[in-house]
Amino acid sequence: MKINLVMIVKNEERSLKRCLQAARPVVDEMIVVDTGSTDRTAELAKEMGAKVYEFTWVQDFSAARNFALEQSDADWNLVLDADEYLRPVKRKVLMESIGRWNKRYGEGKWMGAVLQFDAYRDEQEKSSVSIHSSLMPRMLPEGVRYRGIIHEQPDSDFPCVQIPLKTDHDGYLLEGKSERNLEYLKEAVKQEAENPYYWYQMAITLRDVGKLEESLPWFRRLRQRGRQDIGYWADGILRYLYTLMDLETAEMLAEAKEVIEHTQPALGKRADFCFVCGIFYTKLVLSDVRRYIEYLPRIEESYLECLRIGEHPEMETVTGTGSFKAAYNLGLWYELSGQPEKAGSYYRRSAGEGYGPARERLKLV
Repeated sequence: MKINLVMIVKNEERSLKRCLQAARPVVDEMIVVDTGSTDRTAELAKEMGAKVYEFTWVQDFSAARNFALEQSDADWNLVLDADEYLRPVKRKVLMESIGRWNKRYGEGKWMGAVLQFDAYRDEQEKSSVSIHSSLMPRMLPEGVRYRGIIHEQPDSDFPCVQIPLKTDHDGYLLEGKSERNLEYLKEAVKQEAENPYYWYQMAITLRDVGKLEESLPWFRRLRQRGRQDIGYWADGILRYLYTLMDLETAEMLAEAKEVIEHTQPALGKRADFCFVCGIFYTKLVLSDVRRYIEYLPRIEESYLECLRIGEHPEMETVTGTGSFKAAYNLGLWYELSGQPEKAGSYYRRSAGEGYGPARERLKLV
């Protein structure tokens, strides 16, 4: 059984060597398609032993991906970007996993999902980094191709199952990506106006570039017409709530309250949803204490529920909302409500998991 790494790249000398070094132990060949680099990307790929091809960019990510896949003769193709780094895993472990799923679904009749950890700027602590985890279909059987000019997805009805591969992604920490993607997305929604995935991508991209009010119609459309059983729907609702809270008007808080109440049945067992609820109820009470004082206990309840649920990285979630971040916010709640012993207990719990802000608060309680 042959496994190839298949990539498209452009001006990736910052991260390409690290990406290839991490993937090389589990693949047979590395296929790198350059779409117009002006730096040493192609040269570095060759130095690392990759087969390098050129592709003239046509404003379509799927076209480039599919060209790259056509250069591969493998049974399975691992698709990565240059700013994604495979965590160490033994080839034997991967092969055993492929064998098990082949027995269940048939050889080459399924796709493998990689557990990816995306680094990005924290919603609350803008100077720090948060980690968002999600399952991404990246191990493709021979013959599967992509569709979509941006945020391309495998064009297949095969089941997608988790395999023992994990990646770290740092591309969201760089400036300018969202602005670039926005132009492609505008064209994509013209071509596929009824594709909920593009509603989601438009919403979060507009949010990322600071166009909060422009993002709201897309979030609303996703909430009302998107499928709740698709992973990105939950993430879209959470970012929708953060956007409403960032706008901070009474009208936006009222909308957030309505969204929380109506999505609770679908999302209430997720730590990240309970976490955003804790933030929301804090903002709601502070916006009008006399009017919303009855919601005060829900702040504590929300964060305690986060800790009860715990961490589930296989879901599309933010690391820490079921552990150290929830414990820290609970510590803040107890500190502000005059319960220093409880505050210290939860700060220590958070600090014990390496959360810097909790260590700083411990010096003050």
